[in-house]
Formats: sequence, C-alpha cells, structure tokens
Amino acid sequence: MQAKMMMGTIGVGLLLGTQAAIAAPFGGEEDTAYAASLWNALTEASLVGEGRTMSAPYPGQHPHGAILDTIDSEMTVEGTTGPVIIKRNYGGEGVTKQAVWNDPDAYLGAVTVMFKREGYDPDNQDWFWVKYLPDGELDTNPQGVPLAGRVAKGMDQGCIACHSAAPGGDMVFGHDRFQ
Repeated sequence: MQAKMMMGTIGVGLLLGTQAAIAAPFGGEEDTAYAASLWNALTEASLVGEGRTMSAPYPGQHPHGAILDTIDSEMTVEGTTGPVIIKRNYGGEGVTKQAVWNDPDAYLGAVTVMFKREGYDPDNQDWFWVKYLPDGELDTNPQGVPLAGRVAKGMDQGCIACHSAAPGGDMVFGHDRFQ
C-alpha cells in the first residue's frame, strides 16, 4: 500500500506538471478503506453486483460510457447516512440500450458512485467520489492512483471539476434527484 501511495504522490506530481511530488487529495489508505465499506453497503442493498436493481439504460457520454444506468437511494455507511448516486457505465462492441437491458454484465465497464458524507468535504458539498471496476475493485488513474475520495480535487479535469458545472449548486446533474 505504501508503494501505491508513493506512486499516487508521484503520479499527481506528474499529472499537475510539477517537479516536486504533491500528496494526492484522493486515493489514500483512508479513502480506499472507505470505498471498500461503501461497496459492501451497496452490495447488501442490491445496488451493485449480481442481482442488482437496474434502471432503464440511456445514452451516455464521455467519460462515463456509451450507455448508462443511474439509480439513487439513501444508505448508511460506517454510521453516516446520506444520499448515494450509482452510475453504471457500459461500453464495448455492439453496446445498445437493448443489449445492456438484456445482458448488462456483458457490457459493464465501471461503476461510478457519489456518496454524501456529512462534514467530509464542505468545499464540494461533502461528496465522496469513487470509480469501481465491475467486480468492486477500485479503478485507478493512469498514474496508478485509486479513484476514491476527493477525486481530482483542485485539478482542471476529473469528477469534482466536471460536477462543479452542474446546475443547482449541489454538484449533481439532474439536481432535483433528492428534493
């Protein structure tokens, strides 16, 4: 894990174009442990994994996938209760809404999640961001940094940068999901 953290520090330094290594604001040991707890809670709630609840697939866009399926709920993770948004990202040869509906596992590329943790990151509406591979393993950026926590905070690209442009000031596209 220490090697992964070192890689994350170096990777972020390279990503930002600095010569000095900068500690990543995401992907550390605490973030990856919390992401594992979140995946377990999502699995228990049948929101990810085998037998998961699906919503109607719809056309997506970069960086998520050609076809998406989004579902939201409220859940408790490590004593914190808050809204959660799960976006399943589908792609690959032959992907269509109908193909995903008929065989979602054949096209599932990633699962991106936003979970609101009160007091976690007030600057960014307290969202905890994470990108999982279909089996629940954490995805990583090109430098090997796990995509969990304050993903790309302070950077020009990434979860926080993109969602800062969402209407309503809550970092959620379709901002009326929880009203």
